[in-house]
Amino acid sequence: MKRRDVLRGGAAALFALPFLRGARAHAPGAYAKRLIILYHPDGVPGPSSNGDPSAWHPTGNDTQFTLPPALASLAPYRDRCVFFRGLSMGATDVGSHPGGAKKLLTGVDGGNGISIDQRLAQTVGAGDPFRSLYLGAMANQNGASGDKHISYVAPGVTGTPDDDPVDAFTRVFGGGGTTTGGGSDPKRLRRLSALDRAKAELDALRGGLGGSERSKLDLHLEAVREVEQRIMATGGGTGGASCQAPAIDATGLTSATLYAPERFPQILRAQIDLMVQAMACQLTRVGVIQSSIHTSELIMSRFPGTPMYDPGFDMRSHQASHYGAGHDTAHREYAAFVQQSTWWMEQLAYLLGQLAARPEDGGTMLDHSLVLSCTEVCDGNTHGHDDMPFILAGGGSGRIRTGRLLQLGYRRHADLLLSIANAMGDGLTSFGDASSGGVPGLLA
Repeated sequence: MKRRDVLRGGAAALFALPFLRGARAHAPGAYAKRLIILYHPDGVPGPSSNGDPSAWHPTGNDTQFTLPPALASLAPYRDRCVFFRGLSMGATDVGSHPGGAKKLLTGVDGGNGISIDQRLAQTVGAGDPFRSLYLGAMANQNGASGDKHISYVAPGVTGTPDDDPVDAFTRVFGGGGTTTGGGSDPKRLRRLSALDRAKAELDALRGGLGGSERSKLDLHLEAVREVEQRIMATGGGTGGASCQAPAIDATGLTSATLYAPERFPQILRAQIDLMVQAMACQLTRVGVIQSSIHTSELIMSRFPGTPMYDPGFDMRSHQASHYGAGHDTAHREYAAFVQQSTWWMEQLAYLLGQLAARPEDGGTMLDHSLVLSCTEVCDGNTHGHDDMPFILAGGGSGRIRTGRLLQLGYRRHADLLLSIANAMGDGLTSFGDASSGGVPGLLA
């Protein structure tokens, strides 16, 4: 068959492509089963311009380190985390939020490369029902695009995250699972089998094959149908992680409330729940959750039930990050920024808790996962690109040496992305434009 004939098949080609290119090769041995990247905007209260030490980074070395109050929620998962000092994104565009966002997952100045999630989608995730998932929480607000997004599908070209948990849930799980509330927009009610929607194209594709190739295609489509039936079934999934009845809390979420700031915590939790369940049901192994955007106008003082809540004053994420020259707790912006950074880490702890609560292969999903927490600058006020506040969590099926604070002096962050790829079974030897090999001492 000619490649152009396959590509003319449209949706049918998506189902037939793995059959046509052959089975995906798996490297031998145990590798991390999945990667989730959790992004939050506008940096952290790092080293200030007047010399105050970071209020976010742990202190100490190797296994003897202390978590600051901003990271207190991670204490239960300390032995499943790696913290870093000295990871740098390089001098290009230093002081810039957009420049940091471009380098964040690509390791390339100007975003002129694909991001690590898209690389892994092409390799370890190539045969999954969803090669990767890119979910957002108010990440498309006010028409955000371009460098506001962090997943690069091609050099200089970003993907678009799905900000609607109900729409994303329907797309991923079809008619299986439940959402609580969530309105009744027609686009939210898609339930028809994806194979059935592509039936005409698949019939045409089948008609152009010889007998042997047609039989192989039929066997492949039967396997796809079995996967789809697993998705639709409320107790779906086979082996591996615990694939329980998928569900998210979408109470009150409609197109009219999707960008209401007070809804943000609910939306982010729903997207985290969706991502974990999609991975438990073996629908994907690569995912990005983008929480808002850099230079964020997210009004975090409207988050009900949090220390940030102040109905009499609209404190935005980016506004709080510009707290001034020093760490003055009497300064309203600085106090708010510390609260915001603490809250973001609590969301990371929630994600780790959801993974830890699901059994998998003699342990939990957390034991077999990698979770990268990241943001586009270090200190929110200085916009530095050095000493980046990254956390790598999860056991990675034993591939990562966790429970540590790695003091690296100076090391480009592309090496961390490379180490993640290697822990996932991707045999990359370099990644980004400044990679010198994996982070020393990180991989077991």
